[in-house]
Amino acid sequence: MDPECSSRVQLVFPVCRLELLMFRTALGRAARMSTYTTDKASPFTRAVISSMRKLYPEALADKSFDNTGLLLEAPFDPIRRQMNSVLLTIDLTKRVADEAIERKDCVVVAYHPIIFKGLKSLTLADSQQQSLLRLALEGISVYSPHTAVDAASGGLADWLADIVTGHLPSPEPATHTAKQEKTEEPIPEETEASANSEVKARLDQPAGEKQRPQRPRMSMQRTYSKPTYPSHKPMDASKTDLEPSCVDHTRSVISPVEGVEGFEGAGMGRLITFSEPQPLTHLVERIAHGVGSPKGFPLAIPQGKQVEDIQIRTVGVSAGSGHSILKGVEADLLFTGELSHHEALAATEKGQCVITLFHSNSERGYLSSVLREKLTNVLKEEWERLRKEVADAEELTPEWEDAVKDEDVLVECSQQDRDPFGVVILQSSKQEGKPLS
Repeated sequence: MDPECSSRVQLVFPVCRLELLMFRTALGRAARMSTYTTDKASPFTRAVISSMRKLYPEALADKSFDNTGLLLEAPFDPIRRQMNSVLLTIDLTKRVADEAIERKDCVVVAYHPIIFKGLKSLTLADSQQQSLLRLALEGISVYSPHTAVDAASGGLADWLADIVTGHLPSPEPATHTAKQEKTEEPIPEETEASANSEVKARLDQPAGEKQRPQRPRMSMQRTYSKPTYPSHKPMDASKTDLEPSCVDHTRSVISPVEGVEGFEGAGMGRLITFSEPQPLTHLVERIAHGVGSPKGFPLAIPQGKQVEDIQIRTVGVSAGSGHSILKGVEADLLFTGELSHHEALAATEKGQCVITLFHSNSERGYLSSVLREKLTNVLKEEWERLRKEVADAEELTPEWEDAVKDEDVLVECSQQDRDPFGVVILQSSKQEGKPLS
């Protein structure tokens, strides 16, 4: 063969291979575009949104500040579709986003809106925007119900009221704080020996000689516990003996929401009036059992009073940051997620008591105790209805057919979600607290 002709053949062959590769890539993209829709969420996502709106209509939310509803609508890719599963969380953090992506959830229902105000950009530099972009890339949508859950009958406010009016096996245990018993904790031998050697060195030091500063010693002895958080499964019948809403009482809505059909009696906050005064110690025990047995939570009482002597007839209840709902409420006890220093001080100066749980600890237990089961039941019916509707109304590709044939429905609570604050318990220390009085 002519050498010049041979070189031409060698040049043409790589070009043909490159053109073939480009053709196959374009063909794959065309096939993908035929199933990947940029104007529709997945059918299961639509079923989840419809179910949440049935349970907690967005009209119940406080739109003066809140941002409820569908916050991120991920386009549906039937070739790479997610599981028919929902992940419930209070806060959509990076750890929760990782969890949803690993589980291949279809929707994250985040109680707190991850978007509160208008966004001028979406970048990876912002941690929350980064989570949203990653979820969108994976085809995971985000829905936030927030204050609609607070206001609904049988919602978050009623759940907290059920805890306060619950009943523990008789006699209910007292919570002793007025009289603190002193306990002598053994001092480790190494620590005691070290302390004795330091004292001996100072005594042996010649008079008039300037004492040299001691080098700080590194101690491996732990004097504080690791931060502790409430259980993920408060009010679980197998975990607690608290029977909710058993003590005789009446309750009313503090700030009613009207005009939402089928949700008469909805509104923010609850005011509880007991038929008979309840010891504050009993309410403390009920709350501890109901929200997941935390190691401790803040309690404020008027100065000069003893916890054991306080009787409670009325309780104002509000989840989260409760000041806007509870301000002006005449109640013996204010029970909420958080109050500021000055708000709590003003309450105790008026003779009121205050129990706070850290903001989200007043909300998180509702997900596992109530919302998970409620959403599962409604979603199963809604998904069955929507599957038939989509199958009858649209000419489906094989991938879409597979999506609507999937009968599975799963609703789970995040295992990564928790309040930023934990409780650190003082352990091996001679420091003594002052009784609350």
